Order: sequence, then structure tokens, then C-alpha cells
Amino acid sequence: MKITNKLKSLIPAVITAAVLTLGVSHSAIASKWDAKMTPDEVEATLDKKFAEGQYSPKGADSCLMCHGKSEKVMDLFKGVHGAANSSNSPMAGLQCESCHGPMGKHNRGGNEPMIAFGPDSTLSAEKQNSVCMSCHQDDKRMSWNGGHHDNADVACASCHSVHTDKDPVLSKNTEMEVCTSCHTKQKADMNKRSSHPMKWAQMVCSDCHNPHGTMSDSDLVKPSVNETCYACHAEKRGPKLWEHAPVTENCVTCHNPHGSVNEGMLKTRAPQLCQQCHASDGHASNAYMGNTEQGSSVGGNAFTGGRSCLNCHNQIHGSNHPSGKLFQR
Repeated sequence: MKITNKLKSLIPAVITAAVLTLGVSHSAIASKWDAKMTPDEVEATLDKKFAEGQYSPKGADSCLMCHGKSEKVMDLFKGVHGAANSSNSPMAGLQCESCHGPMGKHNRGGNEPMIAFGPDSTLSAEKQNSVCMSCHQDDKRMSWNGGHHDNADVACASCHSVHTDKDPVLSKNTEMEVCTSCHTKQKADMNKRSSHPMKWAQMVCSDCHNPHGTMSDSDLVKPSVNETCYACHAEKRGPKLWEHAPVTENCVTCHNPHGSVNEGMLKTRAPQLCQQCHASDGHASNAYMGNTEQGSSVGGNAFTGGRSCLNCHNQIHGSNHPSGKLFQR
């Protein structure tokens, strides 16, 4: 696991430049091991180590002398970040110090800080992410800056686990668990009676959303809500001879895509849902309470029984029938 002189010669041009130019400020990087150091001392120490390239000549071997007993640390070598035989892996270059910065006297009682990640790090999410983004730059992350997670100061390490064989957020079986640890409202919705099959990992959040940001609303993978829905619900795509305005505008006008207590993931059951728009024309102007005893005649009433308005207007997403103006056929 030793670092060669050839690799060591790449330090100033690659890692030092990447970390420094991407804005990794060293003030307030102090972690629990250097609690006695002031922010100025931390900044001066790290600046000196980066400037002088104070990397360990033994690479990961030096780190593992103390950290090798931790299973969490050793699991790094089971994943891609610990693959020393891969030119794209940190282990093929500066090893542990590729991400955590130069060691200096950290392992010799020098009490020198290292760049830390995750909830125990005092480094801001922006500065933590700048280390990750120095390598992970591709078209899937081109909209990270200004995205929802970036604006919420979410660190890469909040979702991703580097020191592991399989990153939980990259597996469909465990992705939902990671996402819903923060998105609790969506977790509640997906457990309602009508929802997409996310509980069984037949669908996952990343099927519709790009967590690294997009130019679309809610970081959708498609340009719009409807285009995202049409990727699976192609039968709802137009153009139709007779089109229903809210359908062509936005599917979430009527549906909650994360789940609902109503059939078809409707936000509100018919007729109340329909009467939000159709409140002043013909029979739709009457106040129907639905399948309740609150002033409605449920038995034999097509306006409240069964699927309510959809008993007659069953082609509500649009019709191609010449006589389908009212979405009845």
C-alpha cells in the first residue's frame, strides 16, 4: 500500500490544486482530536501541510496502523474507492490522503487536523462536497450547484457511504430507506393505500428524481412533471382529440405521485376533486358530499356512488372518440 515517488510527484498538480482551488477553507475543520486548537491554528497547520505536500511516504499503511482495527475503515477496500488496481480510485494515487488531506504529523502526536466527513465533521457541507466533486464531475452532477440538496446544505456523505462494500443509496433495495430518513412526508405517503410500488423497491426515488440536481422542478429527471409521468404512463400522453386541460398542464393537479388515501392517488376523491373547477355549470354546481350520510342520497345516486363523476366521464384523461367531448367515451 506504499505510495511511490512517481505518484508523490503528482501531489502539487492534482490533489493539492483540486482541494485548494475548490474552496476547501481550513478554518473550522477542527475535529474532536484537535479540540484544543484554535481555528487560526487549524488553518495555519493545514495550509502548511498542503503547501509543503506533507503526505506520508507509506500511504495507507501509516493510517492503518491506528485505524486498521475499525471494520468501518477496512470496509473501504471492499468498494471502488479502495480498489488499488483501478486508476480511477483514490487508492491508486494518494490513497487515504486523496480525500482526507496530507497527514503531516497527525500520527506522531502532532495533534494535526485532517479533513473529516459526515455528521462528526466540523467542515461545512459545501467544503466537504468540494473534495468529492473534485473527482465526481459528469453530466449527472452538472446541476448540483443550486439544486435542492445543495441549497439545503446536504453533504455527499449524508447520503453516500464510501467506507462500505455497497453504498446503500446506490441499491434499489435500500435507496428508499436512505431518502426517507429525511423525506418523512413522502415516506408517509408511500405507505398509504394508493401509491407507486416504492415499498417493494419496484420503483425508487431516482426513477423520477435526480438527487444531484436538474434544471426541472423538484429535480425531476425529465423536463416536466408530465414528461416524467409519461415515461411509464404512455397511454395518458396526447395529443387527444378532446383534451382535459388539467391533464395536459400538470398531472399533480389531481394526483399525489407519492401516495394518497384515495383511489388512483387522487388528492381528493370525486366529486369534491372535480368540483374544485366545475362548480358553476349544470349538475356539477350542486354540493355532493360523496359516500357519506351528510345530506347526500348515496343509494342509486350516480353523482356520489361508485366512482362518482367518473361513472360517466370515464375517459377523464382525454378522448379520441368523435363524440367524446364530455370524456364519456
